[in-house]
Amino acid sequence: MLMLAAAAVATAALSFTDVAEQAGVRFKLDQSPTPEKHMIETMAGGLAAFDYDGDGLTDLFFTNGAALPAMDKSAPRYWNRLFRNEGGWKFRDVTEAAGVKGAGYSMGAAVGDFDNDGRADLFVAGVYRNILYRNLGGGRFEDVTAKAGIKSDRWSVTAGWSDFDNDGLLDLWVVNYSNFSTKDPRFCGDAARGLRVYCHPKYFEPVPNQLYRNRGNGVFEDVSARTGVAMHKGRGMGIAFGDYDGDGRMDAFVTNDNLPNFLFHNTGAGKFEETALLAGVALLDSGKPVASMGADWRDYDNDGRADLAITALAGETFPLFHAEAGGLFRDATHASKLASLAAKKSGWGVGWGDFDNDGWQDLFTANSHVNDMVEKLEAFPYKEPNSIFHNRGDGTFAEDSKALAGAVRAHRGSVIADFDNDGRLDIAVSALGEPAELWRNTTASAGNWLGVALEGKRSNRDGIGARVQFGRQTAWMQSASSYSSASLGALHFGLGEERAGKLTIRWPSGAAQFVDVGAVDRTIRVREPD
Repeated sequence: MLMLAAAAVATAALSFTDVAEQAGVRFKLDQSPTPEKHMIETMAGGLAAFDYDGDGLTDLFFTNGAALPAMDKSAPRYWNRLFRNEGGWKFRDVTEAAGVKGAGYSMGAAVGDFDNDGRADLFVAGVYRNILYRNLGGGRFEDVTAKAGIKSDRWSVTAGWSDFDNDGLLDLWVVNYSNFSTKDPRFCGDAARGLRVYCHPKYFEPVPNQLYRNRGNGVFEDVSARTGVAMHKGRGMGIAFGDYDGDGRMDAFVTNDNLPNFLFHNTGAGKFEETALLAGVALLDSGKPVASMGADWRDYDNDGRADLAITALAGETFPLFHAEAGGLFRDATHASKLASLAAKKSGWGVGWGDFDNDGWQDLFTANSHVNDMVEKLEAFPYKEPNSIFHNRGDGTFAEDSKALAGAVRAHRGSVIADFDNDGRLDIAVSALGEPAELWRNTTASAGNWLGVALEGKRSNRDGIGARVQFGRQTAWMQSASSYSSASLGALHFGLGEERAGKLTIRWPSGAAQFVDVGAVDRTIRVREPD
């Protein structure tokens, strides 16, 4: 009966309204496009959704570019921006008061409470300029990059927080793309036609990621070499964390641009093994690498194992890897119908979310081609609308083309969060050179829901890495997702017509906890047992 009820809810059309302008989220991503076509101009746009001031409302942070070639935030138009959620779909720009306008050419954002003081901290990844902000409370952040020991020696695209050694302290994984300079840029394109385009990724030398272990005293130690992470070079674009083999340790999946993806298996001995090819997520079944962009890791078919969704360019599809037993994955891109639905689309941001609360994870993608001249060279558009692929509950998806109608832009990063605490997941998206979008979920026939916020005691404060089950659904508490973006908040479970149930939580410390949920359509906070 429950499965039939959930399916009935799923037939309703999704509905969203872009309320960014009236809500006060007036941000325009300035990537500083130049005639020289520097590659970094195409890759800006990460953002973060998190409650920075602890008032129970999810706030929004946007990264921004800088003037080129100096890579300097020489004017307010280049500042990163923080918008405080004041309730009632009203936001206020608090960038200067919070001290987070930034420096350099910023790209990605990562959110996590690295000092376990109950306040979410912020890391901003950029082109030779990474910044770690400690949340001081009172609406203020402090730049602690230097004293924390965080380097700015690479072109960093994004980052993510995860407690890889389960010591109760969040560690920082920084994803790097390549070496970069604005001096003497290579000419790519058709000189005879006067068409200069952004160069193919093959011209950018791969580099390794960096892993910083949290020592617990405000200082981080670079353990990239010791853990084996530094052995593997790629052109990193996105990161997602998940426990793909069920051993209680968080593994890391890194998308690479036109190179095989990485799956770093956490051995539990302070080491990582790169196992993407063996596990089946390095490449699609075609055997060819694609322009892998964003990634998100969640269980879309409710079998208890987390599946990987990835965005890529037109003609490559949006890869979907279904988690099988034994730590293996199967290329489900065609079987799920995503191959045909996304074949002509190009995507950046990506995220799983149950937008109609029917108990099945739908898929959102923020779309646009990388090449702003593509229409003069190929039969693909540059600017595109975003997409939602509705989970039909049988392992396949159908596009809801009217849900996000309009807003044809060069979209990049995205976050999914419940900004008004009404139990329906909303979406925020950045776009190159145009206003950001804030999509309010107005789906009328959404089902019941449950939010689960965690508070660790022996584990890290936000319970990042915890495995939570409710009914047939399983989710892992994470913040890294999408493309260069982060969403930190309560886990969201769509319930269809369910009205009660039991939570089973496995904390990163190894503690198991069982919680009876007496009422739904609310967010509950669960504290880790002593």
